[in-house]
Amino acid sequence: MGRGDRHEAVATGVLHRLLATPVPVLIIETDSGIEGVGLGAHADIARVFPAIEGDDPRSVMALYDRMLDWVFKAGHSGSTFGTIGAVDMALWDIKAKAADEPLWRTLGARERFVPGYASGLEYGLTDEDLAVLYGRFADRGFKAGKLKGGRDLDRDLPRLEIMRDVLSRNSRRPALMFDANESWNHAQAARYVAAIEERMDLTWVEEPLRRWDAAGMAALRGKVRAAIASGENLTGLEQYRPLLDANAVDIVQVGNVWGITHLLRVATLAHAHDLPVSPVAYNANPVAHAAAAVPNLLTFEVQDLHFPVGLDVDQQFDDGGIVLGDSPGIGIVVDESQMSPADAAAPRPAATGPHIRPERAALRLVAEPDVIDDPTHRGGRTR
Repeated sequence: MGRGDRHEAVATGVLHRLLATPVPVLIIETDSGIEGVGLGAHADIARVFPAIEGDDPRSVMALYDRMLDWVFKAGHSGSTFGTIGAVDMALWDIKAKAADEPLWRTLGARERFVPGYASGLEYGLTDEDLAVLYGRFADRGFKAGKLKGGRDLDRDLPRLEIMRDVLSRNSRRPALMFDANESWNHAQAARYVAAIEERMDLTWVEEPLRRWDAAGMAALRGKVRAAIASGENLTGLEQYRPLLDANAVDIVQVGNVWGITHLLRVATLAHAHDLPVSPVAYNANPVAHAAAAVPNLLTFEVQDLHFPVGLDVDQQFDDGGIVLGDSPGIGIVVDESQMSPADAAAPRPAATGPHIRPERAALRLVAEPDVIDDPTHRGGRTR
């Protein structure tokens, strides 16, 4: 096994979004000529890779544990866990390519179809663009969708109804998910979800409280009809244990960026508690092959119907899900000529959005001041 190089692919946004999203790509080379592709940030590659250099890449799970052991003293969370996840994807890609079969087949999946739900990361779109976006998903047969919100009920309710009405062309009762991104406290969550449920049913409410609040989520489960979903930001089985022990979640989520072995293990842990698992999306859906192979998959988040520039991905979107192809490995071919070098200046990230925890999150039990745009005053002027 040779040392991997770092590259970046750039994906443009949907609709009117002009910002670019960097998609880090890791390529691991082997002495047999097979290259493995992993996606996701891997800033700690120089620290992690020596744990596996020179080993047989087909020993993926053993090498995964080897990487965890290698970094255990300083801890494996955060960027280190993301790096391990990217390496893990690349190793599984190599293993399946060595067997000359798609990874879903290597992992023992019975079929190539992965049921999904639409999730457009649509927070900044107008209502009109929101309808257009979910209409594109509906054209591909999607019957379920997720909306981000939690700050303004008067804004969120009409947008939920727009999404529901668009997806209703494929289902009499489309599944509706609502993502608060940990922005509520317990009282807010109970009141907000109850207000939504006066108008419509939610399939699940996602991350209503901070990811570690097992007691709070367990209590919330008895106050709302919607299922409670959480887990995308947890790194390692030990972080899931308190939530499962407290019966705090109904849907166990796991992030694509943490790798394939992590998903397989979390799914097994959830299965032991009779709970379904739902992966949270990332560009090109790199763990979809693993999702096809687990027995308790509920649904897979799909955030975009297009793929990053420089990546040829063997997937289709049809009948409300992902249809995996027959290309060996994870089905991603990298065109390095279309990619920026690893040391190139990254696109400037958006200053606001659901990826940044808003000010006064979990503190909105009283009315918020009205905000008037004032270009002479940073942050606006209140009245």
